[in-house]
Amino acid sequence: MKKLFFVFALPVACCLLPAFFSCRPDLKKPAPSSGDADFSKFVALGGNFMAGVQDGALYKDGQQYSIPYLMAKYMHLAGGSASFAQPFMPDNSGLGINAKPWESDYQHASNLRYKVDCQGVNALKPVKELFSTASAGIYLQHLSESFQNLSVPFAKISDYTNTSIGISGNENPYYARFASNPGTSTMLSDTKAQQPTFFALWPGMEDIYDYARNGGYNQSILSAASFSIYLDSILSQFNTKGIIANIPDLTSFPFYTLVTWNALELTQSKADSLNQLTGYLFNFVEGKNGFVIADPNSSFGYRKMLNGEYILLTVPLDSVKCDFLGVFTEMPDRYVLDSTEALFINNSIAQYNTIIAAKAQQYNLALTDMNAYFKSVSAGIKWNGVDFNAVFVSGGFFSLDGYHPNQKGYALIANEFIRAINSKYSSTIPRVNCPECSGIKFP
Repeated sequence: MKKLFFVFALPVACCLLPAFFSCRPDLKKPAPSSGDADFSKFVALGGNFMAGVQDGALYKDGQQYSIPYLMAKYMHLAGGSASFAQPFMPDNSGLGINAKPWESDYQHASNLRYKVDCQGVNALKPVKELFSTASAGIYLQHLSESFQNLSVPFAKISDYTNTSIGISGNENPYYARFASNPGTSTMLSDTKAQQPTFFALWPGMEDIYDYARNGGYNQSILSAASFSIYLDSILSQFNTKGIIANIPDLTSFPFYTLVTWNALELTQSKADSLNQLTGYLFNFVEGKNGFVIADPNSSFGYRKMLNGEYILLTVPLDSVKCDFLGVFTEMPDRYVLDSTEALFINNSIAQYNTIIAAKAQQYNLALTDMNAYFKSVSAGIKWNGVDFNAVFVSGGFFSLDGYHPNQKGYALIANEFIRAINSKYSSTIPRVNCPECSGIKFP
């Protein structure tokens, strides 16, 4: 009986299969479309992230995978221009502003090399090559072309309308490379001259993180009121659709989280010895201890670090390992964000992000929530079956400077911009698929 049923059922099933497959829904992706937007002349304006800085420098290979460049590539499929010009650096060594200016003005892009530390351990670590202004000429030559990516590394929002930033010899050398009329033009005026039909803007990052990168040392953050005025003065000049991004939290970056405040691990014997040597001033204990930092507001001018305070990746680790920096000698302020500075940064980010959200609504712009996205990266995400997180080097998202993403990280961010654009303007720009994007390059 079972055999007869099978013989009968088989031709019936075969007859039904064509009908089933002919009626199933079409699962093809929608054809690329601009929706309510016009991508025929796309421009971008911002700082380090929009320019494509990674590994501590602006270099050609990084620029070729900048957020706007990747966006433009896929916007082209939805009616955008086939060309998107950027002010490329002449090579892949590049020009970076050294985070330790007392060492040297500039640095090339960092790379992984084996290096012996003060304890004689030979291990892979990021190594940067320093050079002076006298050797930077090849990277500072003026470019006469017009560009669609007008993003300038280390440019604060006040720099967007500042004519002096385009003068050669300025503290920020990047805009002078391609200013249309140095000393007269501005980042904003050169952007407007492109007559854009769509723009991407990521403001405020350098206003916040220039302060943070320097441990708050001799730095300040533009007030929220002034930031709002500058942002209004920029957005009011665009009479077109666009997208704006907000600012991630401090703890999203391994630059501030890799070396933890209590990474001083001691045995009971070492803790007892240190307590005797320091007169029990810091009460060292077995296990994890806070490093000793400079604090002019404390009774002795120094104290142990507390939870919620951060050590920057610029801290000289050999000095920590072998010279007892942070134990017998306090860590200087420029390597540390204390609780007051961290609170100032967090409050400023919250205020800036509130303003950015309000301006996005006022000017009817798409908003991409980078604050939320970077938190999701910290928690762990998956792209094309590959896991990414914010762990330094092994996480796959950040470059060797611990602050800027690598090529894969920038591709992921470009996808978030595209997601927000598609949602706002009913466009169907394809998501970035970048198998050629590289992560950390190992020797």
